[in-house]
Order: sequence, then structure tokens, then C-alpha cells
Amino acid sequence: MKPKKRIPRTAPAAPLSSSWGEVASWYDDLLEKNADTYQTQVILPNLLRVLALRKGERIVDIACGQGFFTRACARAGASPVGADISEELVGLARVQSPKSIPFHVAPAHRLAFAGDEAYDTALMVLALQNVGSMDAAYAEARRVLVPNGRMVLVINHPAFRVLKHSSWGYDETTRTQYRRVERYLSAKKISVDMHPGKKNGAKTVSYHYSLQDIAKSLHKNGFVISRIEEWISHRVSGSGPRKEAEDTARKEIPLFMMLEVLKRDRP
Repeated sequence: MKPKKRIPRTAPAAPLSSSWGEVASWYDDLLEKNADTYQTQVILPNLLRVLALRKGERIVDIACGQGFFTRACARAGASPVGADISEELVGLARVQSPKSIPFHVAPAHRLAFAGDEAYDTALMVLALQNVGSMDAAYAEARRVLVPNGRMVLVINHPAFRVLKHSSWGYDETTRTQYRRVERYLSAKKISVDMHPGKKNGAKTVSYHYSLQDIAKSLHKNGFVISRIEEWISHRVSGSGPRKEAEDTARKEIPLFMMLEVLKRDRP
């Protein structure tokens, strides 16, 4: 039997908890040992294109997980810092990253290690769905950004990927694959079984926010949206009667949304 990966432990300044702690090793293996993930094939190249990083650009990667995107920013010449509420994920980030990249155990709403106006850019990549209070997280991001600093958010597309309330469907008559959405506008806290079918398996918590929720919270906390992109799947179906419909749906119905927002002066 393959030995279970040891998760390094850190010593946070204050007791913190994260539903991702129990699945840290699984998430790490997903990103580091699988080259065909959405993170690697879709998000990373698009994110680096949008960021167009300058050498030495100061970046805070909020809810950085095990540092996958933080390390990519460093390789591109930036000077990143990573933070995550999960002690286990931060431990993995520290082990797998150059010692020149600092990582801190800290929740998105309380970046105690960061001074005011300390960073040029803030990142939140596939993290908003794990943040219970957008207002608090955005307010903290605003605090640590320089005047006119930017924040780049990458989220599961809020209109098409509503956890437990959206799914793929297929119309046999028109031979069309479509996306079924049962609810969208209502914010919702959702319990997620990370290993369906496994008794007493690890669970995480996810939050659904509509695009309207996100935009209102950004405006409330002093940000203006400067850029929006929608990113599609890179995958292609194998041969079969639904191949054309599936491939068309992948091109037409995006998986992810990117928002670049700028810190603005208060009126």
C-alpha cells in the first residue's frame, strides 16, 4: 500500500479552522500530479496572460491553497506572498515552494501579516466559493492594496455552475447538449461530500453567490470592475453520437469567470 503523504504542520498565531484541511493531500495530488486539470490547462495560462506581471510586482495570493498559482507568479518574475486559512495546505505550500516565497496561515478577512497598502495585486483564484463573507474579504483586500491596485478573481461561473442546482442535459430531438440551472439568484451555503459514497468521508463547505451579489459587494468595498472574461473547457469528447453536441456546449457555455477589479478612491 502506498504510504499516505505526510502533511507538514505549522503553528498559526491563533486557532483557525478550515474544511479543506481534511482534503489537503487530495487537492495537492490533483494539482501537482495531474497535468490535465482545469487549473493547469485553462486557468493558469489565462491568468498569467491577464496579469501580464512586471518583474518584482508585489502580489498577495489570498486563499492560495498549496501555492500552485503563487509559485507560478514567482516563476513569472513577481514577488508573491501566499495566505490560506488551512494550516495543512500552507504546510504543503512551504515544503513545495522556494524559501523565497513567504506563506502565512490567515483567513481571507484577516491578513494580519500584511501592512496597509503593501501589495500591487491581490489574487483570489477559485477561492470565493470557500469564503463565507465576501464583504470582509474584499475590505481586507482593499486595505492591503496600494492606491489604484488591482484584484483578480477567478470563480466558477456563477450563472452556469451552481453547486447541486445545475447540471448537463441532452435533448434527443434536437441533439443539443444544454445546461440546466434550477436556481441562481439566492445566495446559498452548501455542504460538499468530497468522496461520494464513502462512509464518514471528508466534507467541505461551498458558497454560491450570484454575479449581482459579487458586483454589489465589490462596489460596497471600494472596487470598480475593469475587465470580465469567461473561460471555457479545454477538453474534447471522444467519438460517439453526442460528440458534436458536447464539444459545442463546451465552447458555448463557460466554466469560469475572471473579474479584474481596481481599488478606487472613496467618494
